[in-house]
Amino acid sequence: MHKDDKIKKIQRNNEDFERRYKIMKKTLVVLALAMTVALAGCGSKGASDKSDAIADGVLTVGTNAEFPPFEYVGDDGEPDGFDMALIKAIGEKMGVKVEVENMEFDSLVASIGSKIDVAIAGMTVTDERKNMVDFSDPYYEAVQYVIVPADSTIASASDLEGKTIGVQLGTTGDFIVEDIPDATASQYNKGVDAVNDLINGRVDAVIIDKNPAEVFAEKFGDDVKVIDGADFDFEAEEYAIAMPKGDEALVSAVNQALKDIKEDGTFDELVATYIEQN
Repeated sequence: MHKDDKIKKIQRNNEDFERRYKIMKKTLVVLALAMTVALAGCGSKGASDKSDAIADGVLTVGTNAEFPPFEYVGDDGEPDGFDMALIKAIGEKMGVKVEVENMEFDSLVASIGSKIDVAIAGMTVTDERKNMVDFSDPYYEAVQYVIVPADSTIASASDLEGKTIGVQLGTTGDFIVEDIPDATASQYNKGVDAVNDLINGRVDAVIIDKNPAEVFAEKFGDDVKVIDGADFDFEAEEYAIAMPKGDEALVSAVNQALKDIKEDGTFDELVATYIEQN
């Protein structure tokens, strides 16, 4: 090949390389910009995510106002109690209006995501419920107590075997009776109805959470006595707020509000008002 032809070929190759390099450089710049925009978009979405449940500015809360001092019907006919005060304080921190629906305890979990946005009702965190809903951070630790007639000899776990035991439908007490040999559960929508049947001799004992047990003991005076669940080897349990499965934005917002309430002293004030005074 002639020397001049070689030079021309080299020049063409160099020009072709430069052209390809420029195209490649532009492509890389475009890709980098696209990735930056995409990442910025993701960051922005994460920061501004808001649950659809509260998009209308209203948090619809389900409860069962038959569980004093956590929830009960107040003198004005509306649900009141520690849980009601707590969820209203949480709603205030979240900047939403709280509306409460009173319903049967056993229907609360199934209603979340349709009739109600969340449920707070002295609800214990269990693996079974976690399959259906997500829970907030726990806000209260409780234990089951046993209420018996004042003259009863029931004093330990073995004494409950073969007995008829009153429980509120769908509560921890209801589940406990399933594991007591030969015991029969008599289920009620209201805890107070179980205690009334206890006094009237229709059941041998009632299993219910400590705080309502103490309220009922005070209400029914000399007719009943309460026994610490530790004497029956009952384990402590945790209450939390139930929310729709997979609604991470709502869980995060509720947990942050709950954290703020504990840090600013509001939580302790509610405990003193609704629980420690009972």
